[in-house]
Amino acid sequence: MVTTDASPYPTLRSWLGVAVITASLFTFVTTELMPVGLLTPVSTNLGVSAGMAGLMVTLYGISAGLGVPFIVAWTRRINRRVLLSVLLAVLALGNLLTAVSPSFALVLTTRLVMGFANGVFWAIGVSMAMRLVPQRLAPRASAVALSGISIAAVVGIPLGTFLESLTSWRATFLIWAGLSALVFLAVTVVVPSLPSENAVPVREVFRLPFRYAQLRLVLLAVTLYVLGHFGAYTFIRPFVEEHSSASAAFISALLVMYGVGGAAGNFVAGYTVTRNPRLSFVIACTGLVAAMLLLLTVGHTRPGLILAVALWGVSFGAANLCQINLMLGAAPDKFEAAMSINTMGYNTSIALGALCGGWFADRLGVDSAVWFGVALTAAALLVTIGTRPKTATAAAEDELATTGV
Repeated sequence: MVTTDASPYPTLRSWLGVAVITASLFTFVTTELMPVGLLTPVSTNLGVSAGMAGLMVTLYGISAGLGVPFIVAWTRRINRRVLLSVLLAVLALGNLLTAVSPSFALVLTTRLVMGFANGVFWAIGVSMAMRLVPQRLAPRASAVALSGISIAAVVGIPLGTFLESLTSWRATFLIWAGLSALVFLAVTVVVPSLPSENAVPVREVFRLPFRYAQLRLVLLAVTLYVLGHFGAYTFIRPFVEEHSSASAAFISALLVMYGVGGAAGNFVAGYTVTRNPRLSFVIACTGLVAAMLLLLTVGHTRPGLILAVALWGVSFGAANLCQINLMLGAAPDKFEAAMSINTMGYNTSIALGALCGGWFADRLGVDSAVWFGVALTAAALLVTIGTRPKTATAAAEDELATTGV
């Protein structure tokens, strides 16, 4: 994290670096969630069920989650620009292998390896963007970087679905292999050298939740809402196809609306989160629950689908930015290490959410996957509402009590 209000880098290069990190996030997120828009063609082509095809998201999330605290700690002395370049090289190669894989087993193996790179990027990417600018502009830099998620939803995932309708799912992953390579080149040229900061050994990483009570509560809430979101969202295409017989073009348009909503939510939260991150997160989770309930009740009509998906996008875009700032507030002096724990919980929740959603979808129908999302997201909302935010003095006293200092 930046410790002074001045940046050691020229203003133009700083913000170009933030833009390249945003492009990196766009590429990683699109690669991670591409199967959401391609479940039907992938499952048909490779001879597996839609629930089984959802494992492309599940295994990716497992490796991204479980491996990141170890890899971040083991690479704590490596310059972050060099590390990001390596991660993008892995992503490019992985997308290429996915495009040419002859079997579903090889696709899953490839995505398992790619997930490790994705998890490490999540742990270091936002903090890299924040370090490039003066401290007072760090929240804005994080909001810009996180807009890569919304851009992926607006452009990446719908474009992937559209390209698949024109060519094939394999061609879509091949295109993203080329895009990953281009972003790799941009990182090597634009992003300045960023020596590792505040990185700690593995044993210290796993002690953080025990040292910071507020961090534990944030992690619990994040785990619950991500479980719920991805348990439902992974199967949105089968849901729409079953309830409205929508075409691939309409589904692409829906995903664009979701992404536009995500961008709007990210933008609005960028202003509200600095004033009250907890209240902003509560409102975002409320919106997620409302969106899923709208999908279940009026999702059989096209206006209902549009309303539900747009609200879903706004709420999820806001929730993502809020939880990053809640993490920063919970452990400001160990942000990168805390983000590695956050990334473990976040991506493991993506994996388990997709897995549980697939179990419900295959056995009880796709509606049950959405109900699963409602239940878990509501639980995250209740955890947050039921938690009294600590004052700085109370937080310090709690840390002293838990560490015995």
